Amino acid sequence: MQVPFFIALRYFFTKSKQTIINLINLISIGVVLVATASLFIVLSAFSGLKDFGLSFSNSFDPSVRVSASYGKILQLDSLQLEAINALDEVILASPVLEEKVFLSFNNKNQVALLKGVGDRYPEVVQIDSLIVSGNWFKNDFDEVVIGGGIANNLSLGVYDYTSFLTLSAPKRKGGVGLRKNPFTKETALVSGIYFANEQLDKKYLFARVELARRLLQRSQGEYTYLEIKTVDNPNLNALEASLNEILSQDITVLNRAQLNAALYKMLNTENLAVYLIFSLIIIIALFNVVGSLIMMFLDKKPQLKILFAMGLTPKEIQRVFFYLGGLICWVGGGLGVLVGALLVFIQDYFPLLYVPGTSLPYPVLFELKNFLIVLFTILILGTLTTAWATRNMDKKVSVL
Repeated sequence: MQVPFFIALRYFFTKSKQTIINLINLISIGVVLVATASLFIVLSAFSGLKDFGLSFSNSFDPSVRVSASYGKILQLDSLQLEAINALDEVILASPVLEEKVFLSFNNKNQVALLKGVGDRYPEVVQIDSLIVSGNWFKNDFDEVVIGGGIANNLSLGVYDYTSFLTLSAPKRKGGVGLRKNPFTKETALVSGIYFANEQLDKKYLFARVELARRLLQRSQGEYTYLEIKTVDNPNLNALEASLNEILSQDITVLNRAQLNAALYKMLNTENLAVYLIFSLIIIIALFNVVGSLIMMFLDKKPQLKILFAMGLTPKEIQRVFFYLGGLICWVGGGLGVLVGALLVFIQDYFPLLYVPGTSLPYPVLFELKNFLIVLFTILILGTLTTAWATRNMDKKVSVL
């Protein structure tokens, strides 16, 4: 192995007498470099877009959500909540009471999902970071935080003391006669407007759990689910087992990825599609290496007779060109990854590209995972391409 590899190194670094051969080799390295750098840059850009997109979802969804396996109500008392907050995997848990309500404001109406939450809810889910107008609940009287889509549909602003938002929900307790109103109603002041995404902005509004409990006619300790902020990389199996011990009913525990299963599946599918497309581009670029090896074989043909006379077997001479093709692929690929990483770092710290029509830098994210994926891709594809290109060279050498 040492002799063929040493000869391949000499062929790689020594210029040929034929200028066209040197040019072909440089083009082969350059094409592999550009294709590899492109794959790394695209994967980093996709990771940046994915991280940027999920940042809104992560500001809206908890690390873990616990709900009742049967029925809509999760029974939870203060002692159970205290025990859950004492778990090692839990930073803070906050119960939520959620139900559809009917909103009315100045003769405009809309159906939305009301989430009744506790005072420390923003420590579990950073919904307050998405507020673009007004504030999270600050005063003692009834206030709500609504999505931008709801605000637009109802023509609502913040802290409008002349008109209050009316929330209605069907009565659960007591009979409803012909002349009785079948709904319970509460009025509230809009204290803040948030923007997450188009779908969520039109769907949710937040209020204190006391207001939601009165409106929905729920008893103390009745909730829809429990939202939990966990430590980084928690043991979800251990957490689920602990929750089952504490709570006195069958529960379902979902993490953030499971809550957004369709979104994560779509992003992973798109990531795989991008990887496969640019891997195909690399395969096409590697055909330049095949042509380069053929030209090198023809150029070095007179020297091969000398190597054969010195005692190298046809298989060893074949390995010379296998190593030579590998050096072209691996050097070009390695330089491509480094160039791609450099460009990603420049875009991250000194942005050159911006999202069209905005002052927002195009998001990129350097991940070791992408770095290793690109390296292994060029290593495997380069090795397979070189092995295919040199598969019959030993037979050609034997008839020299």
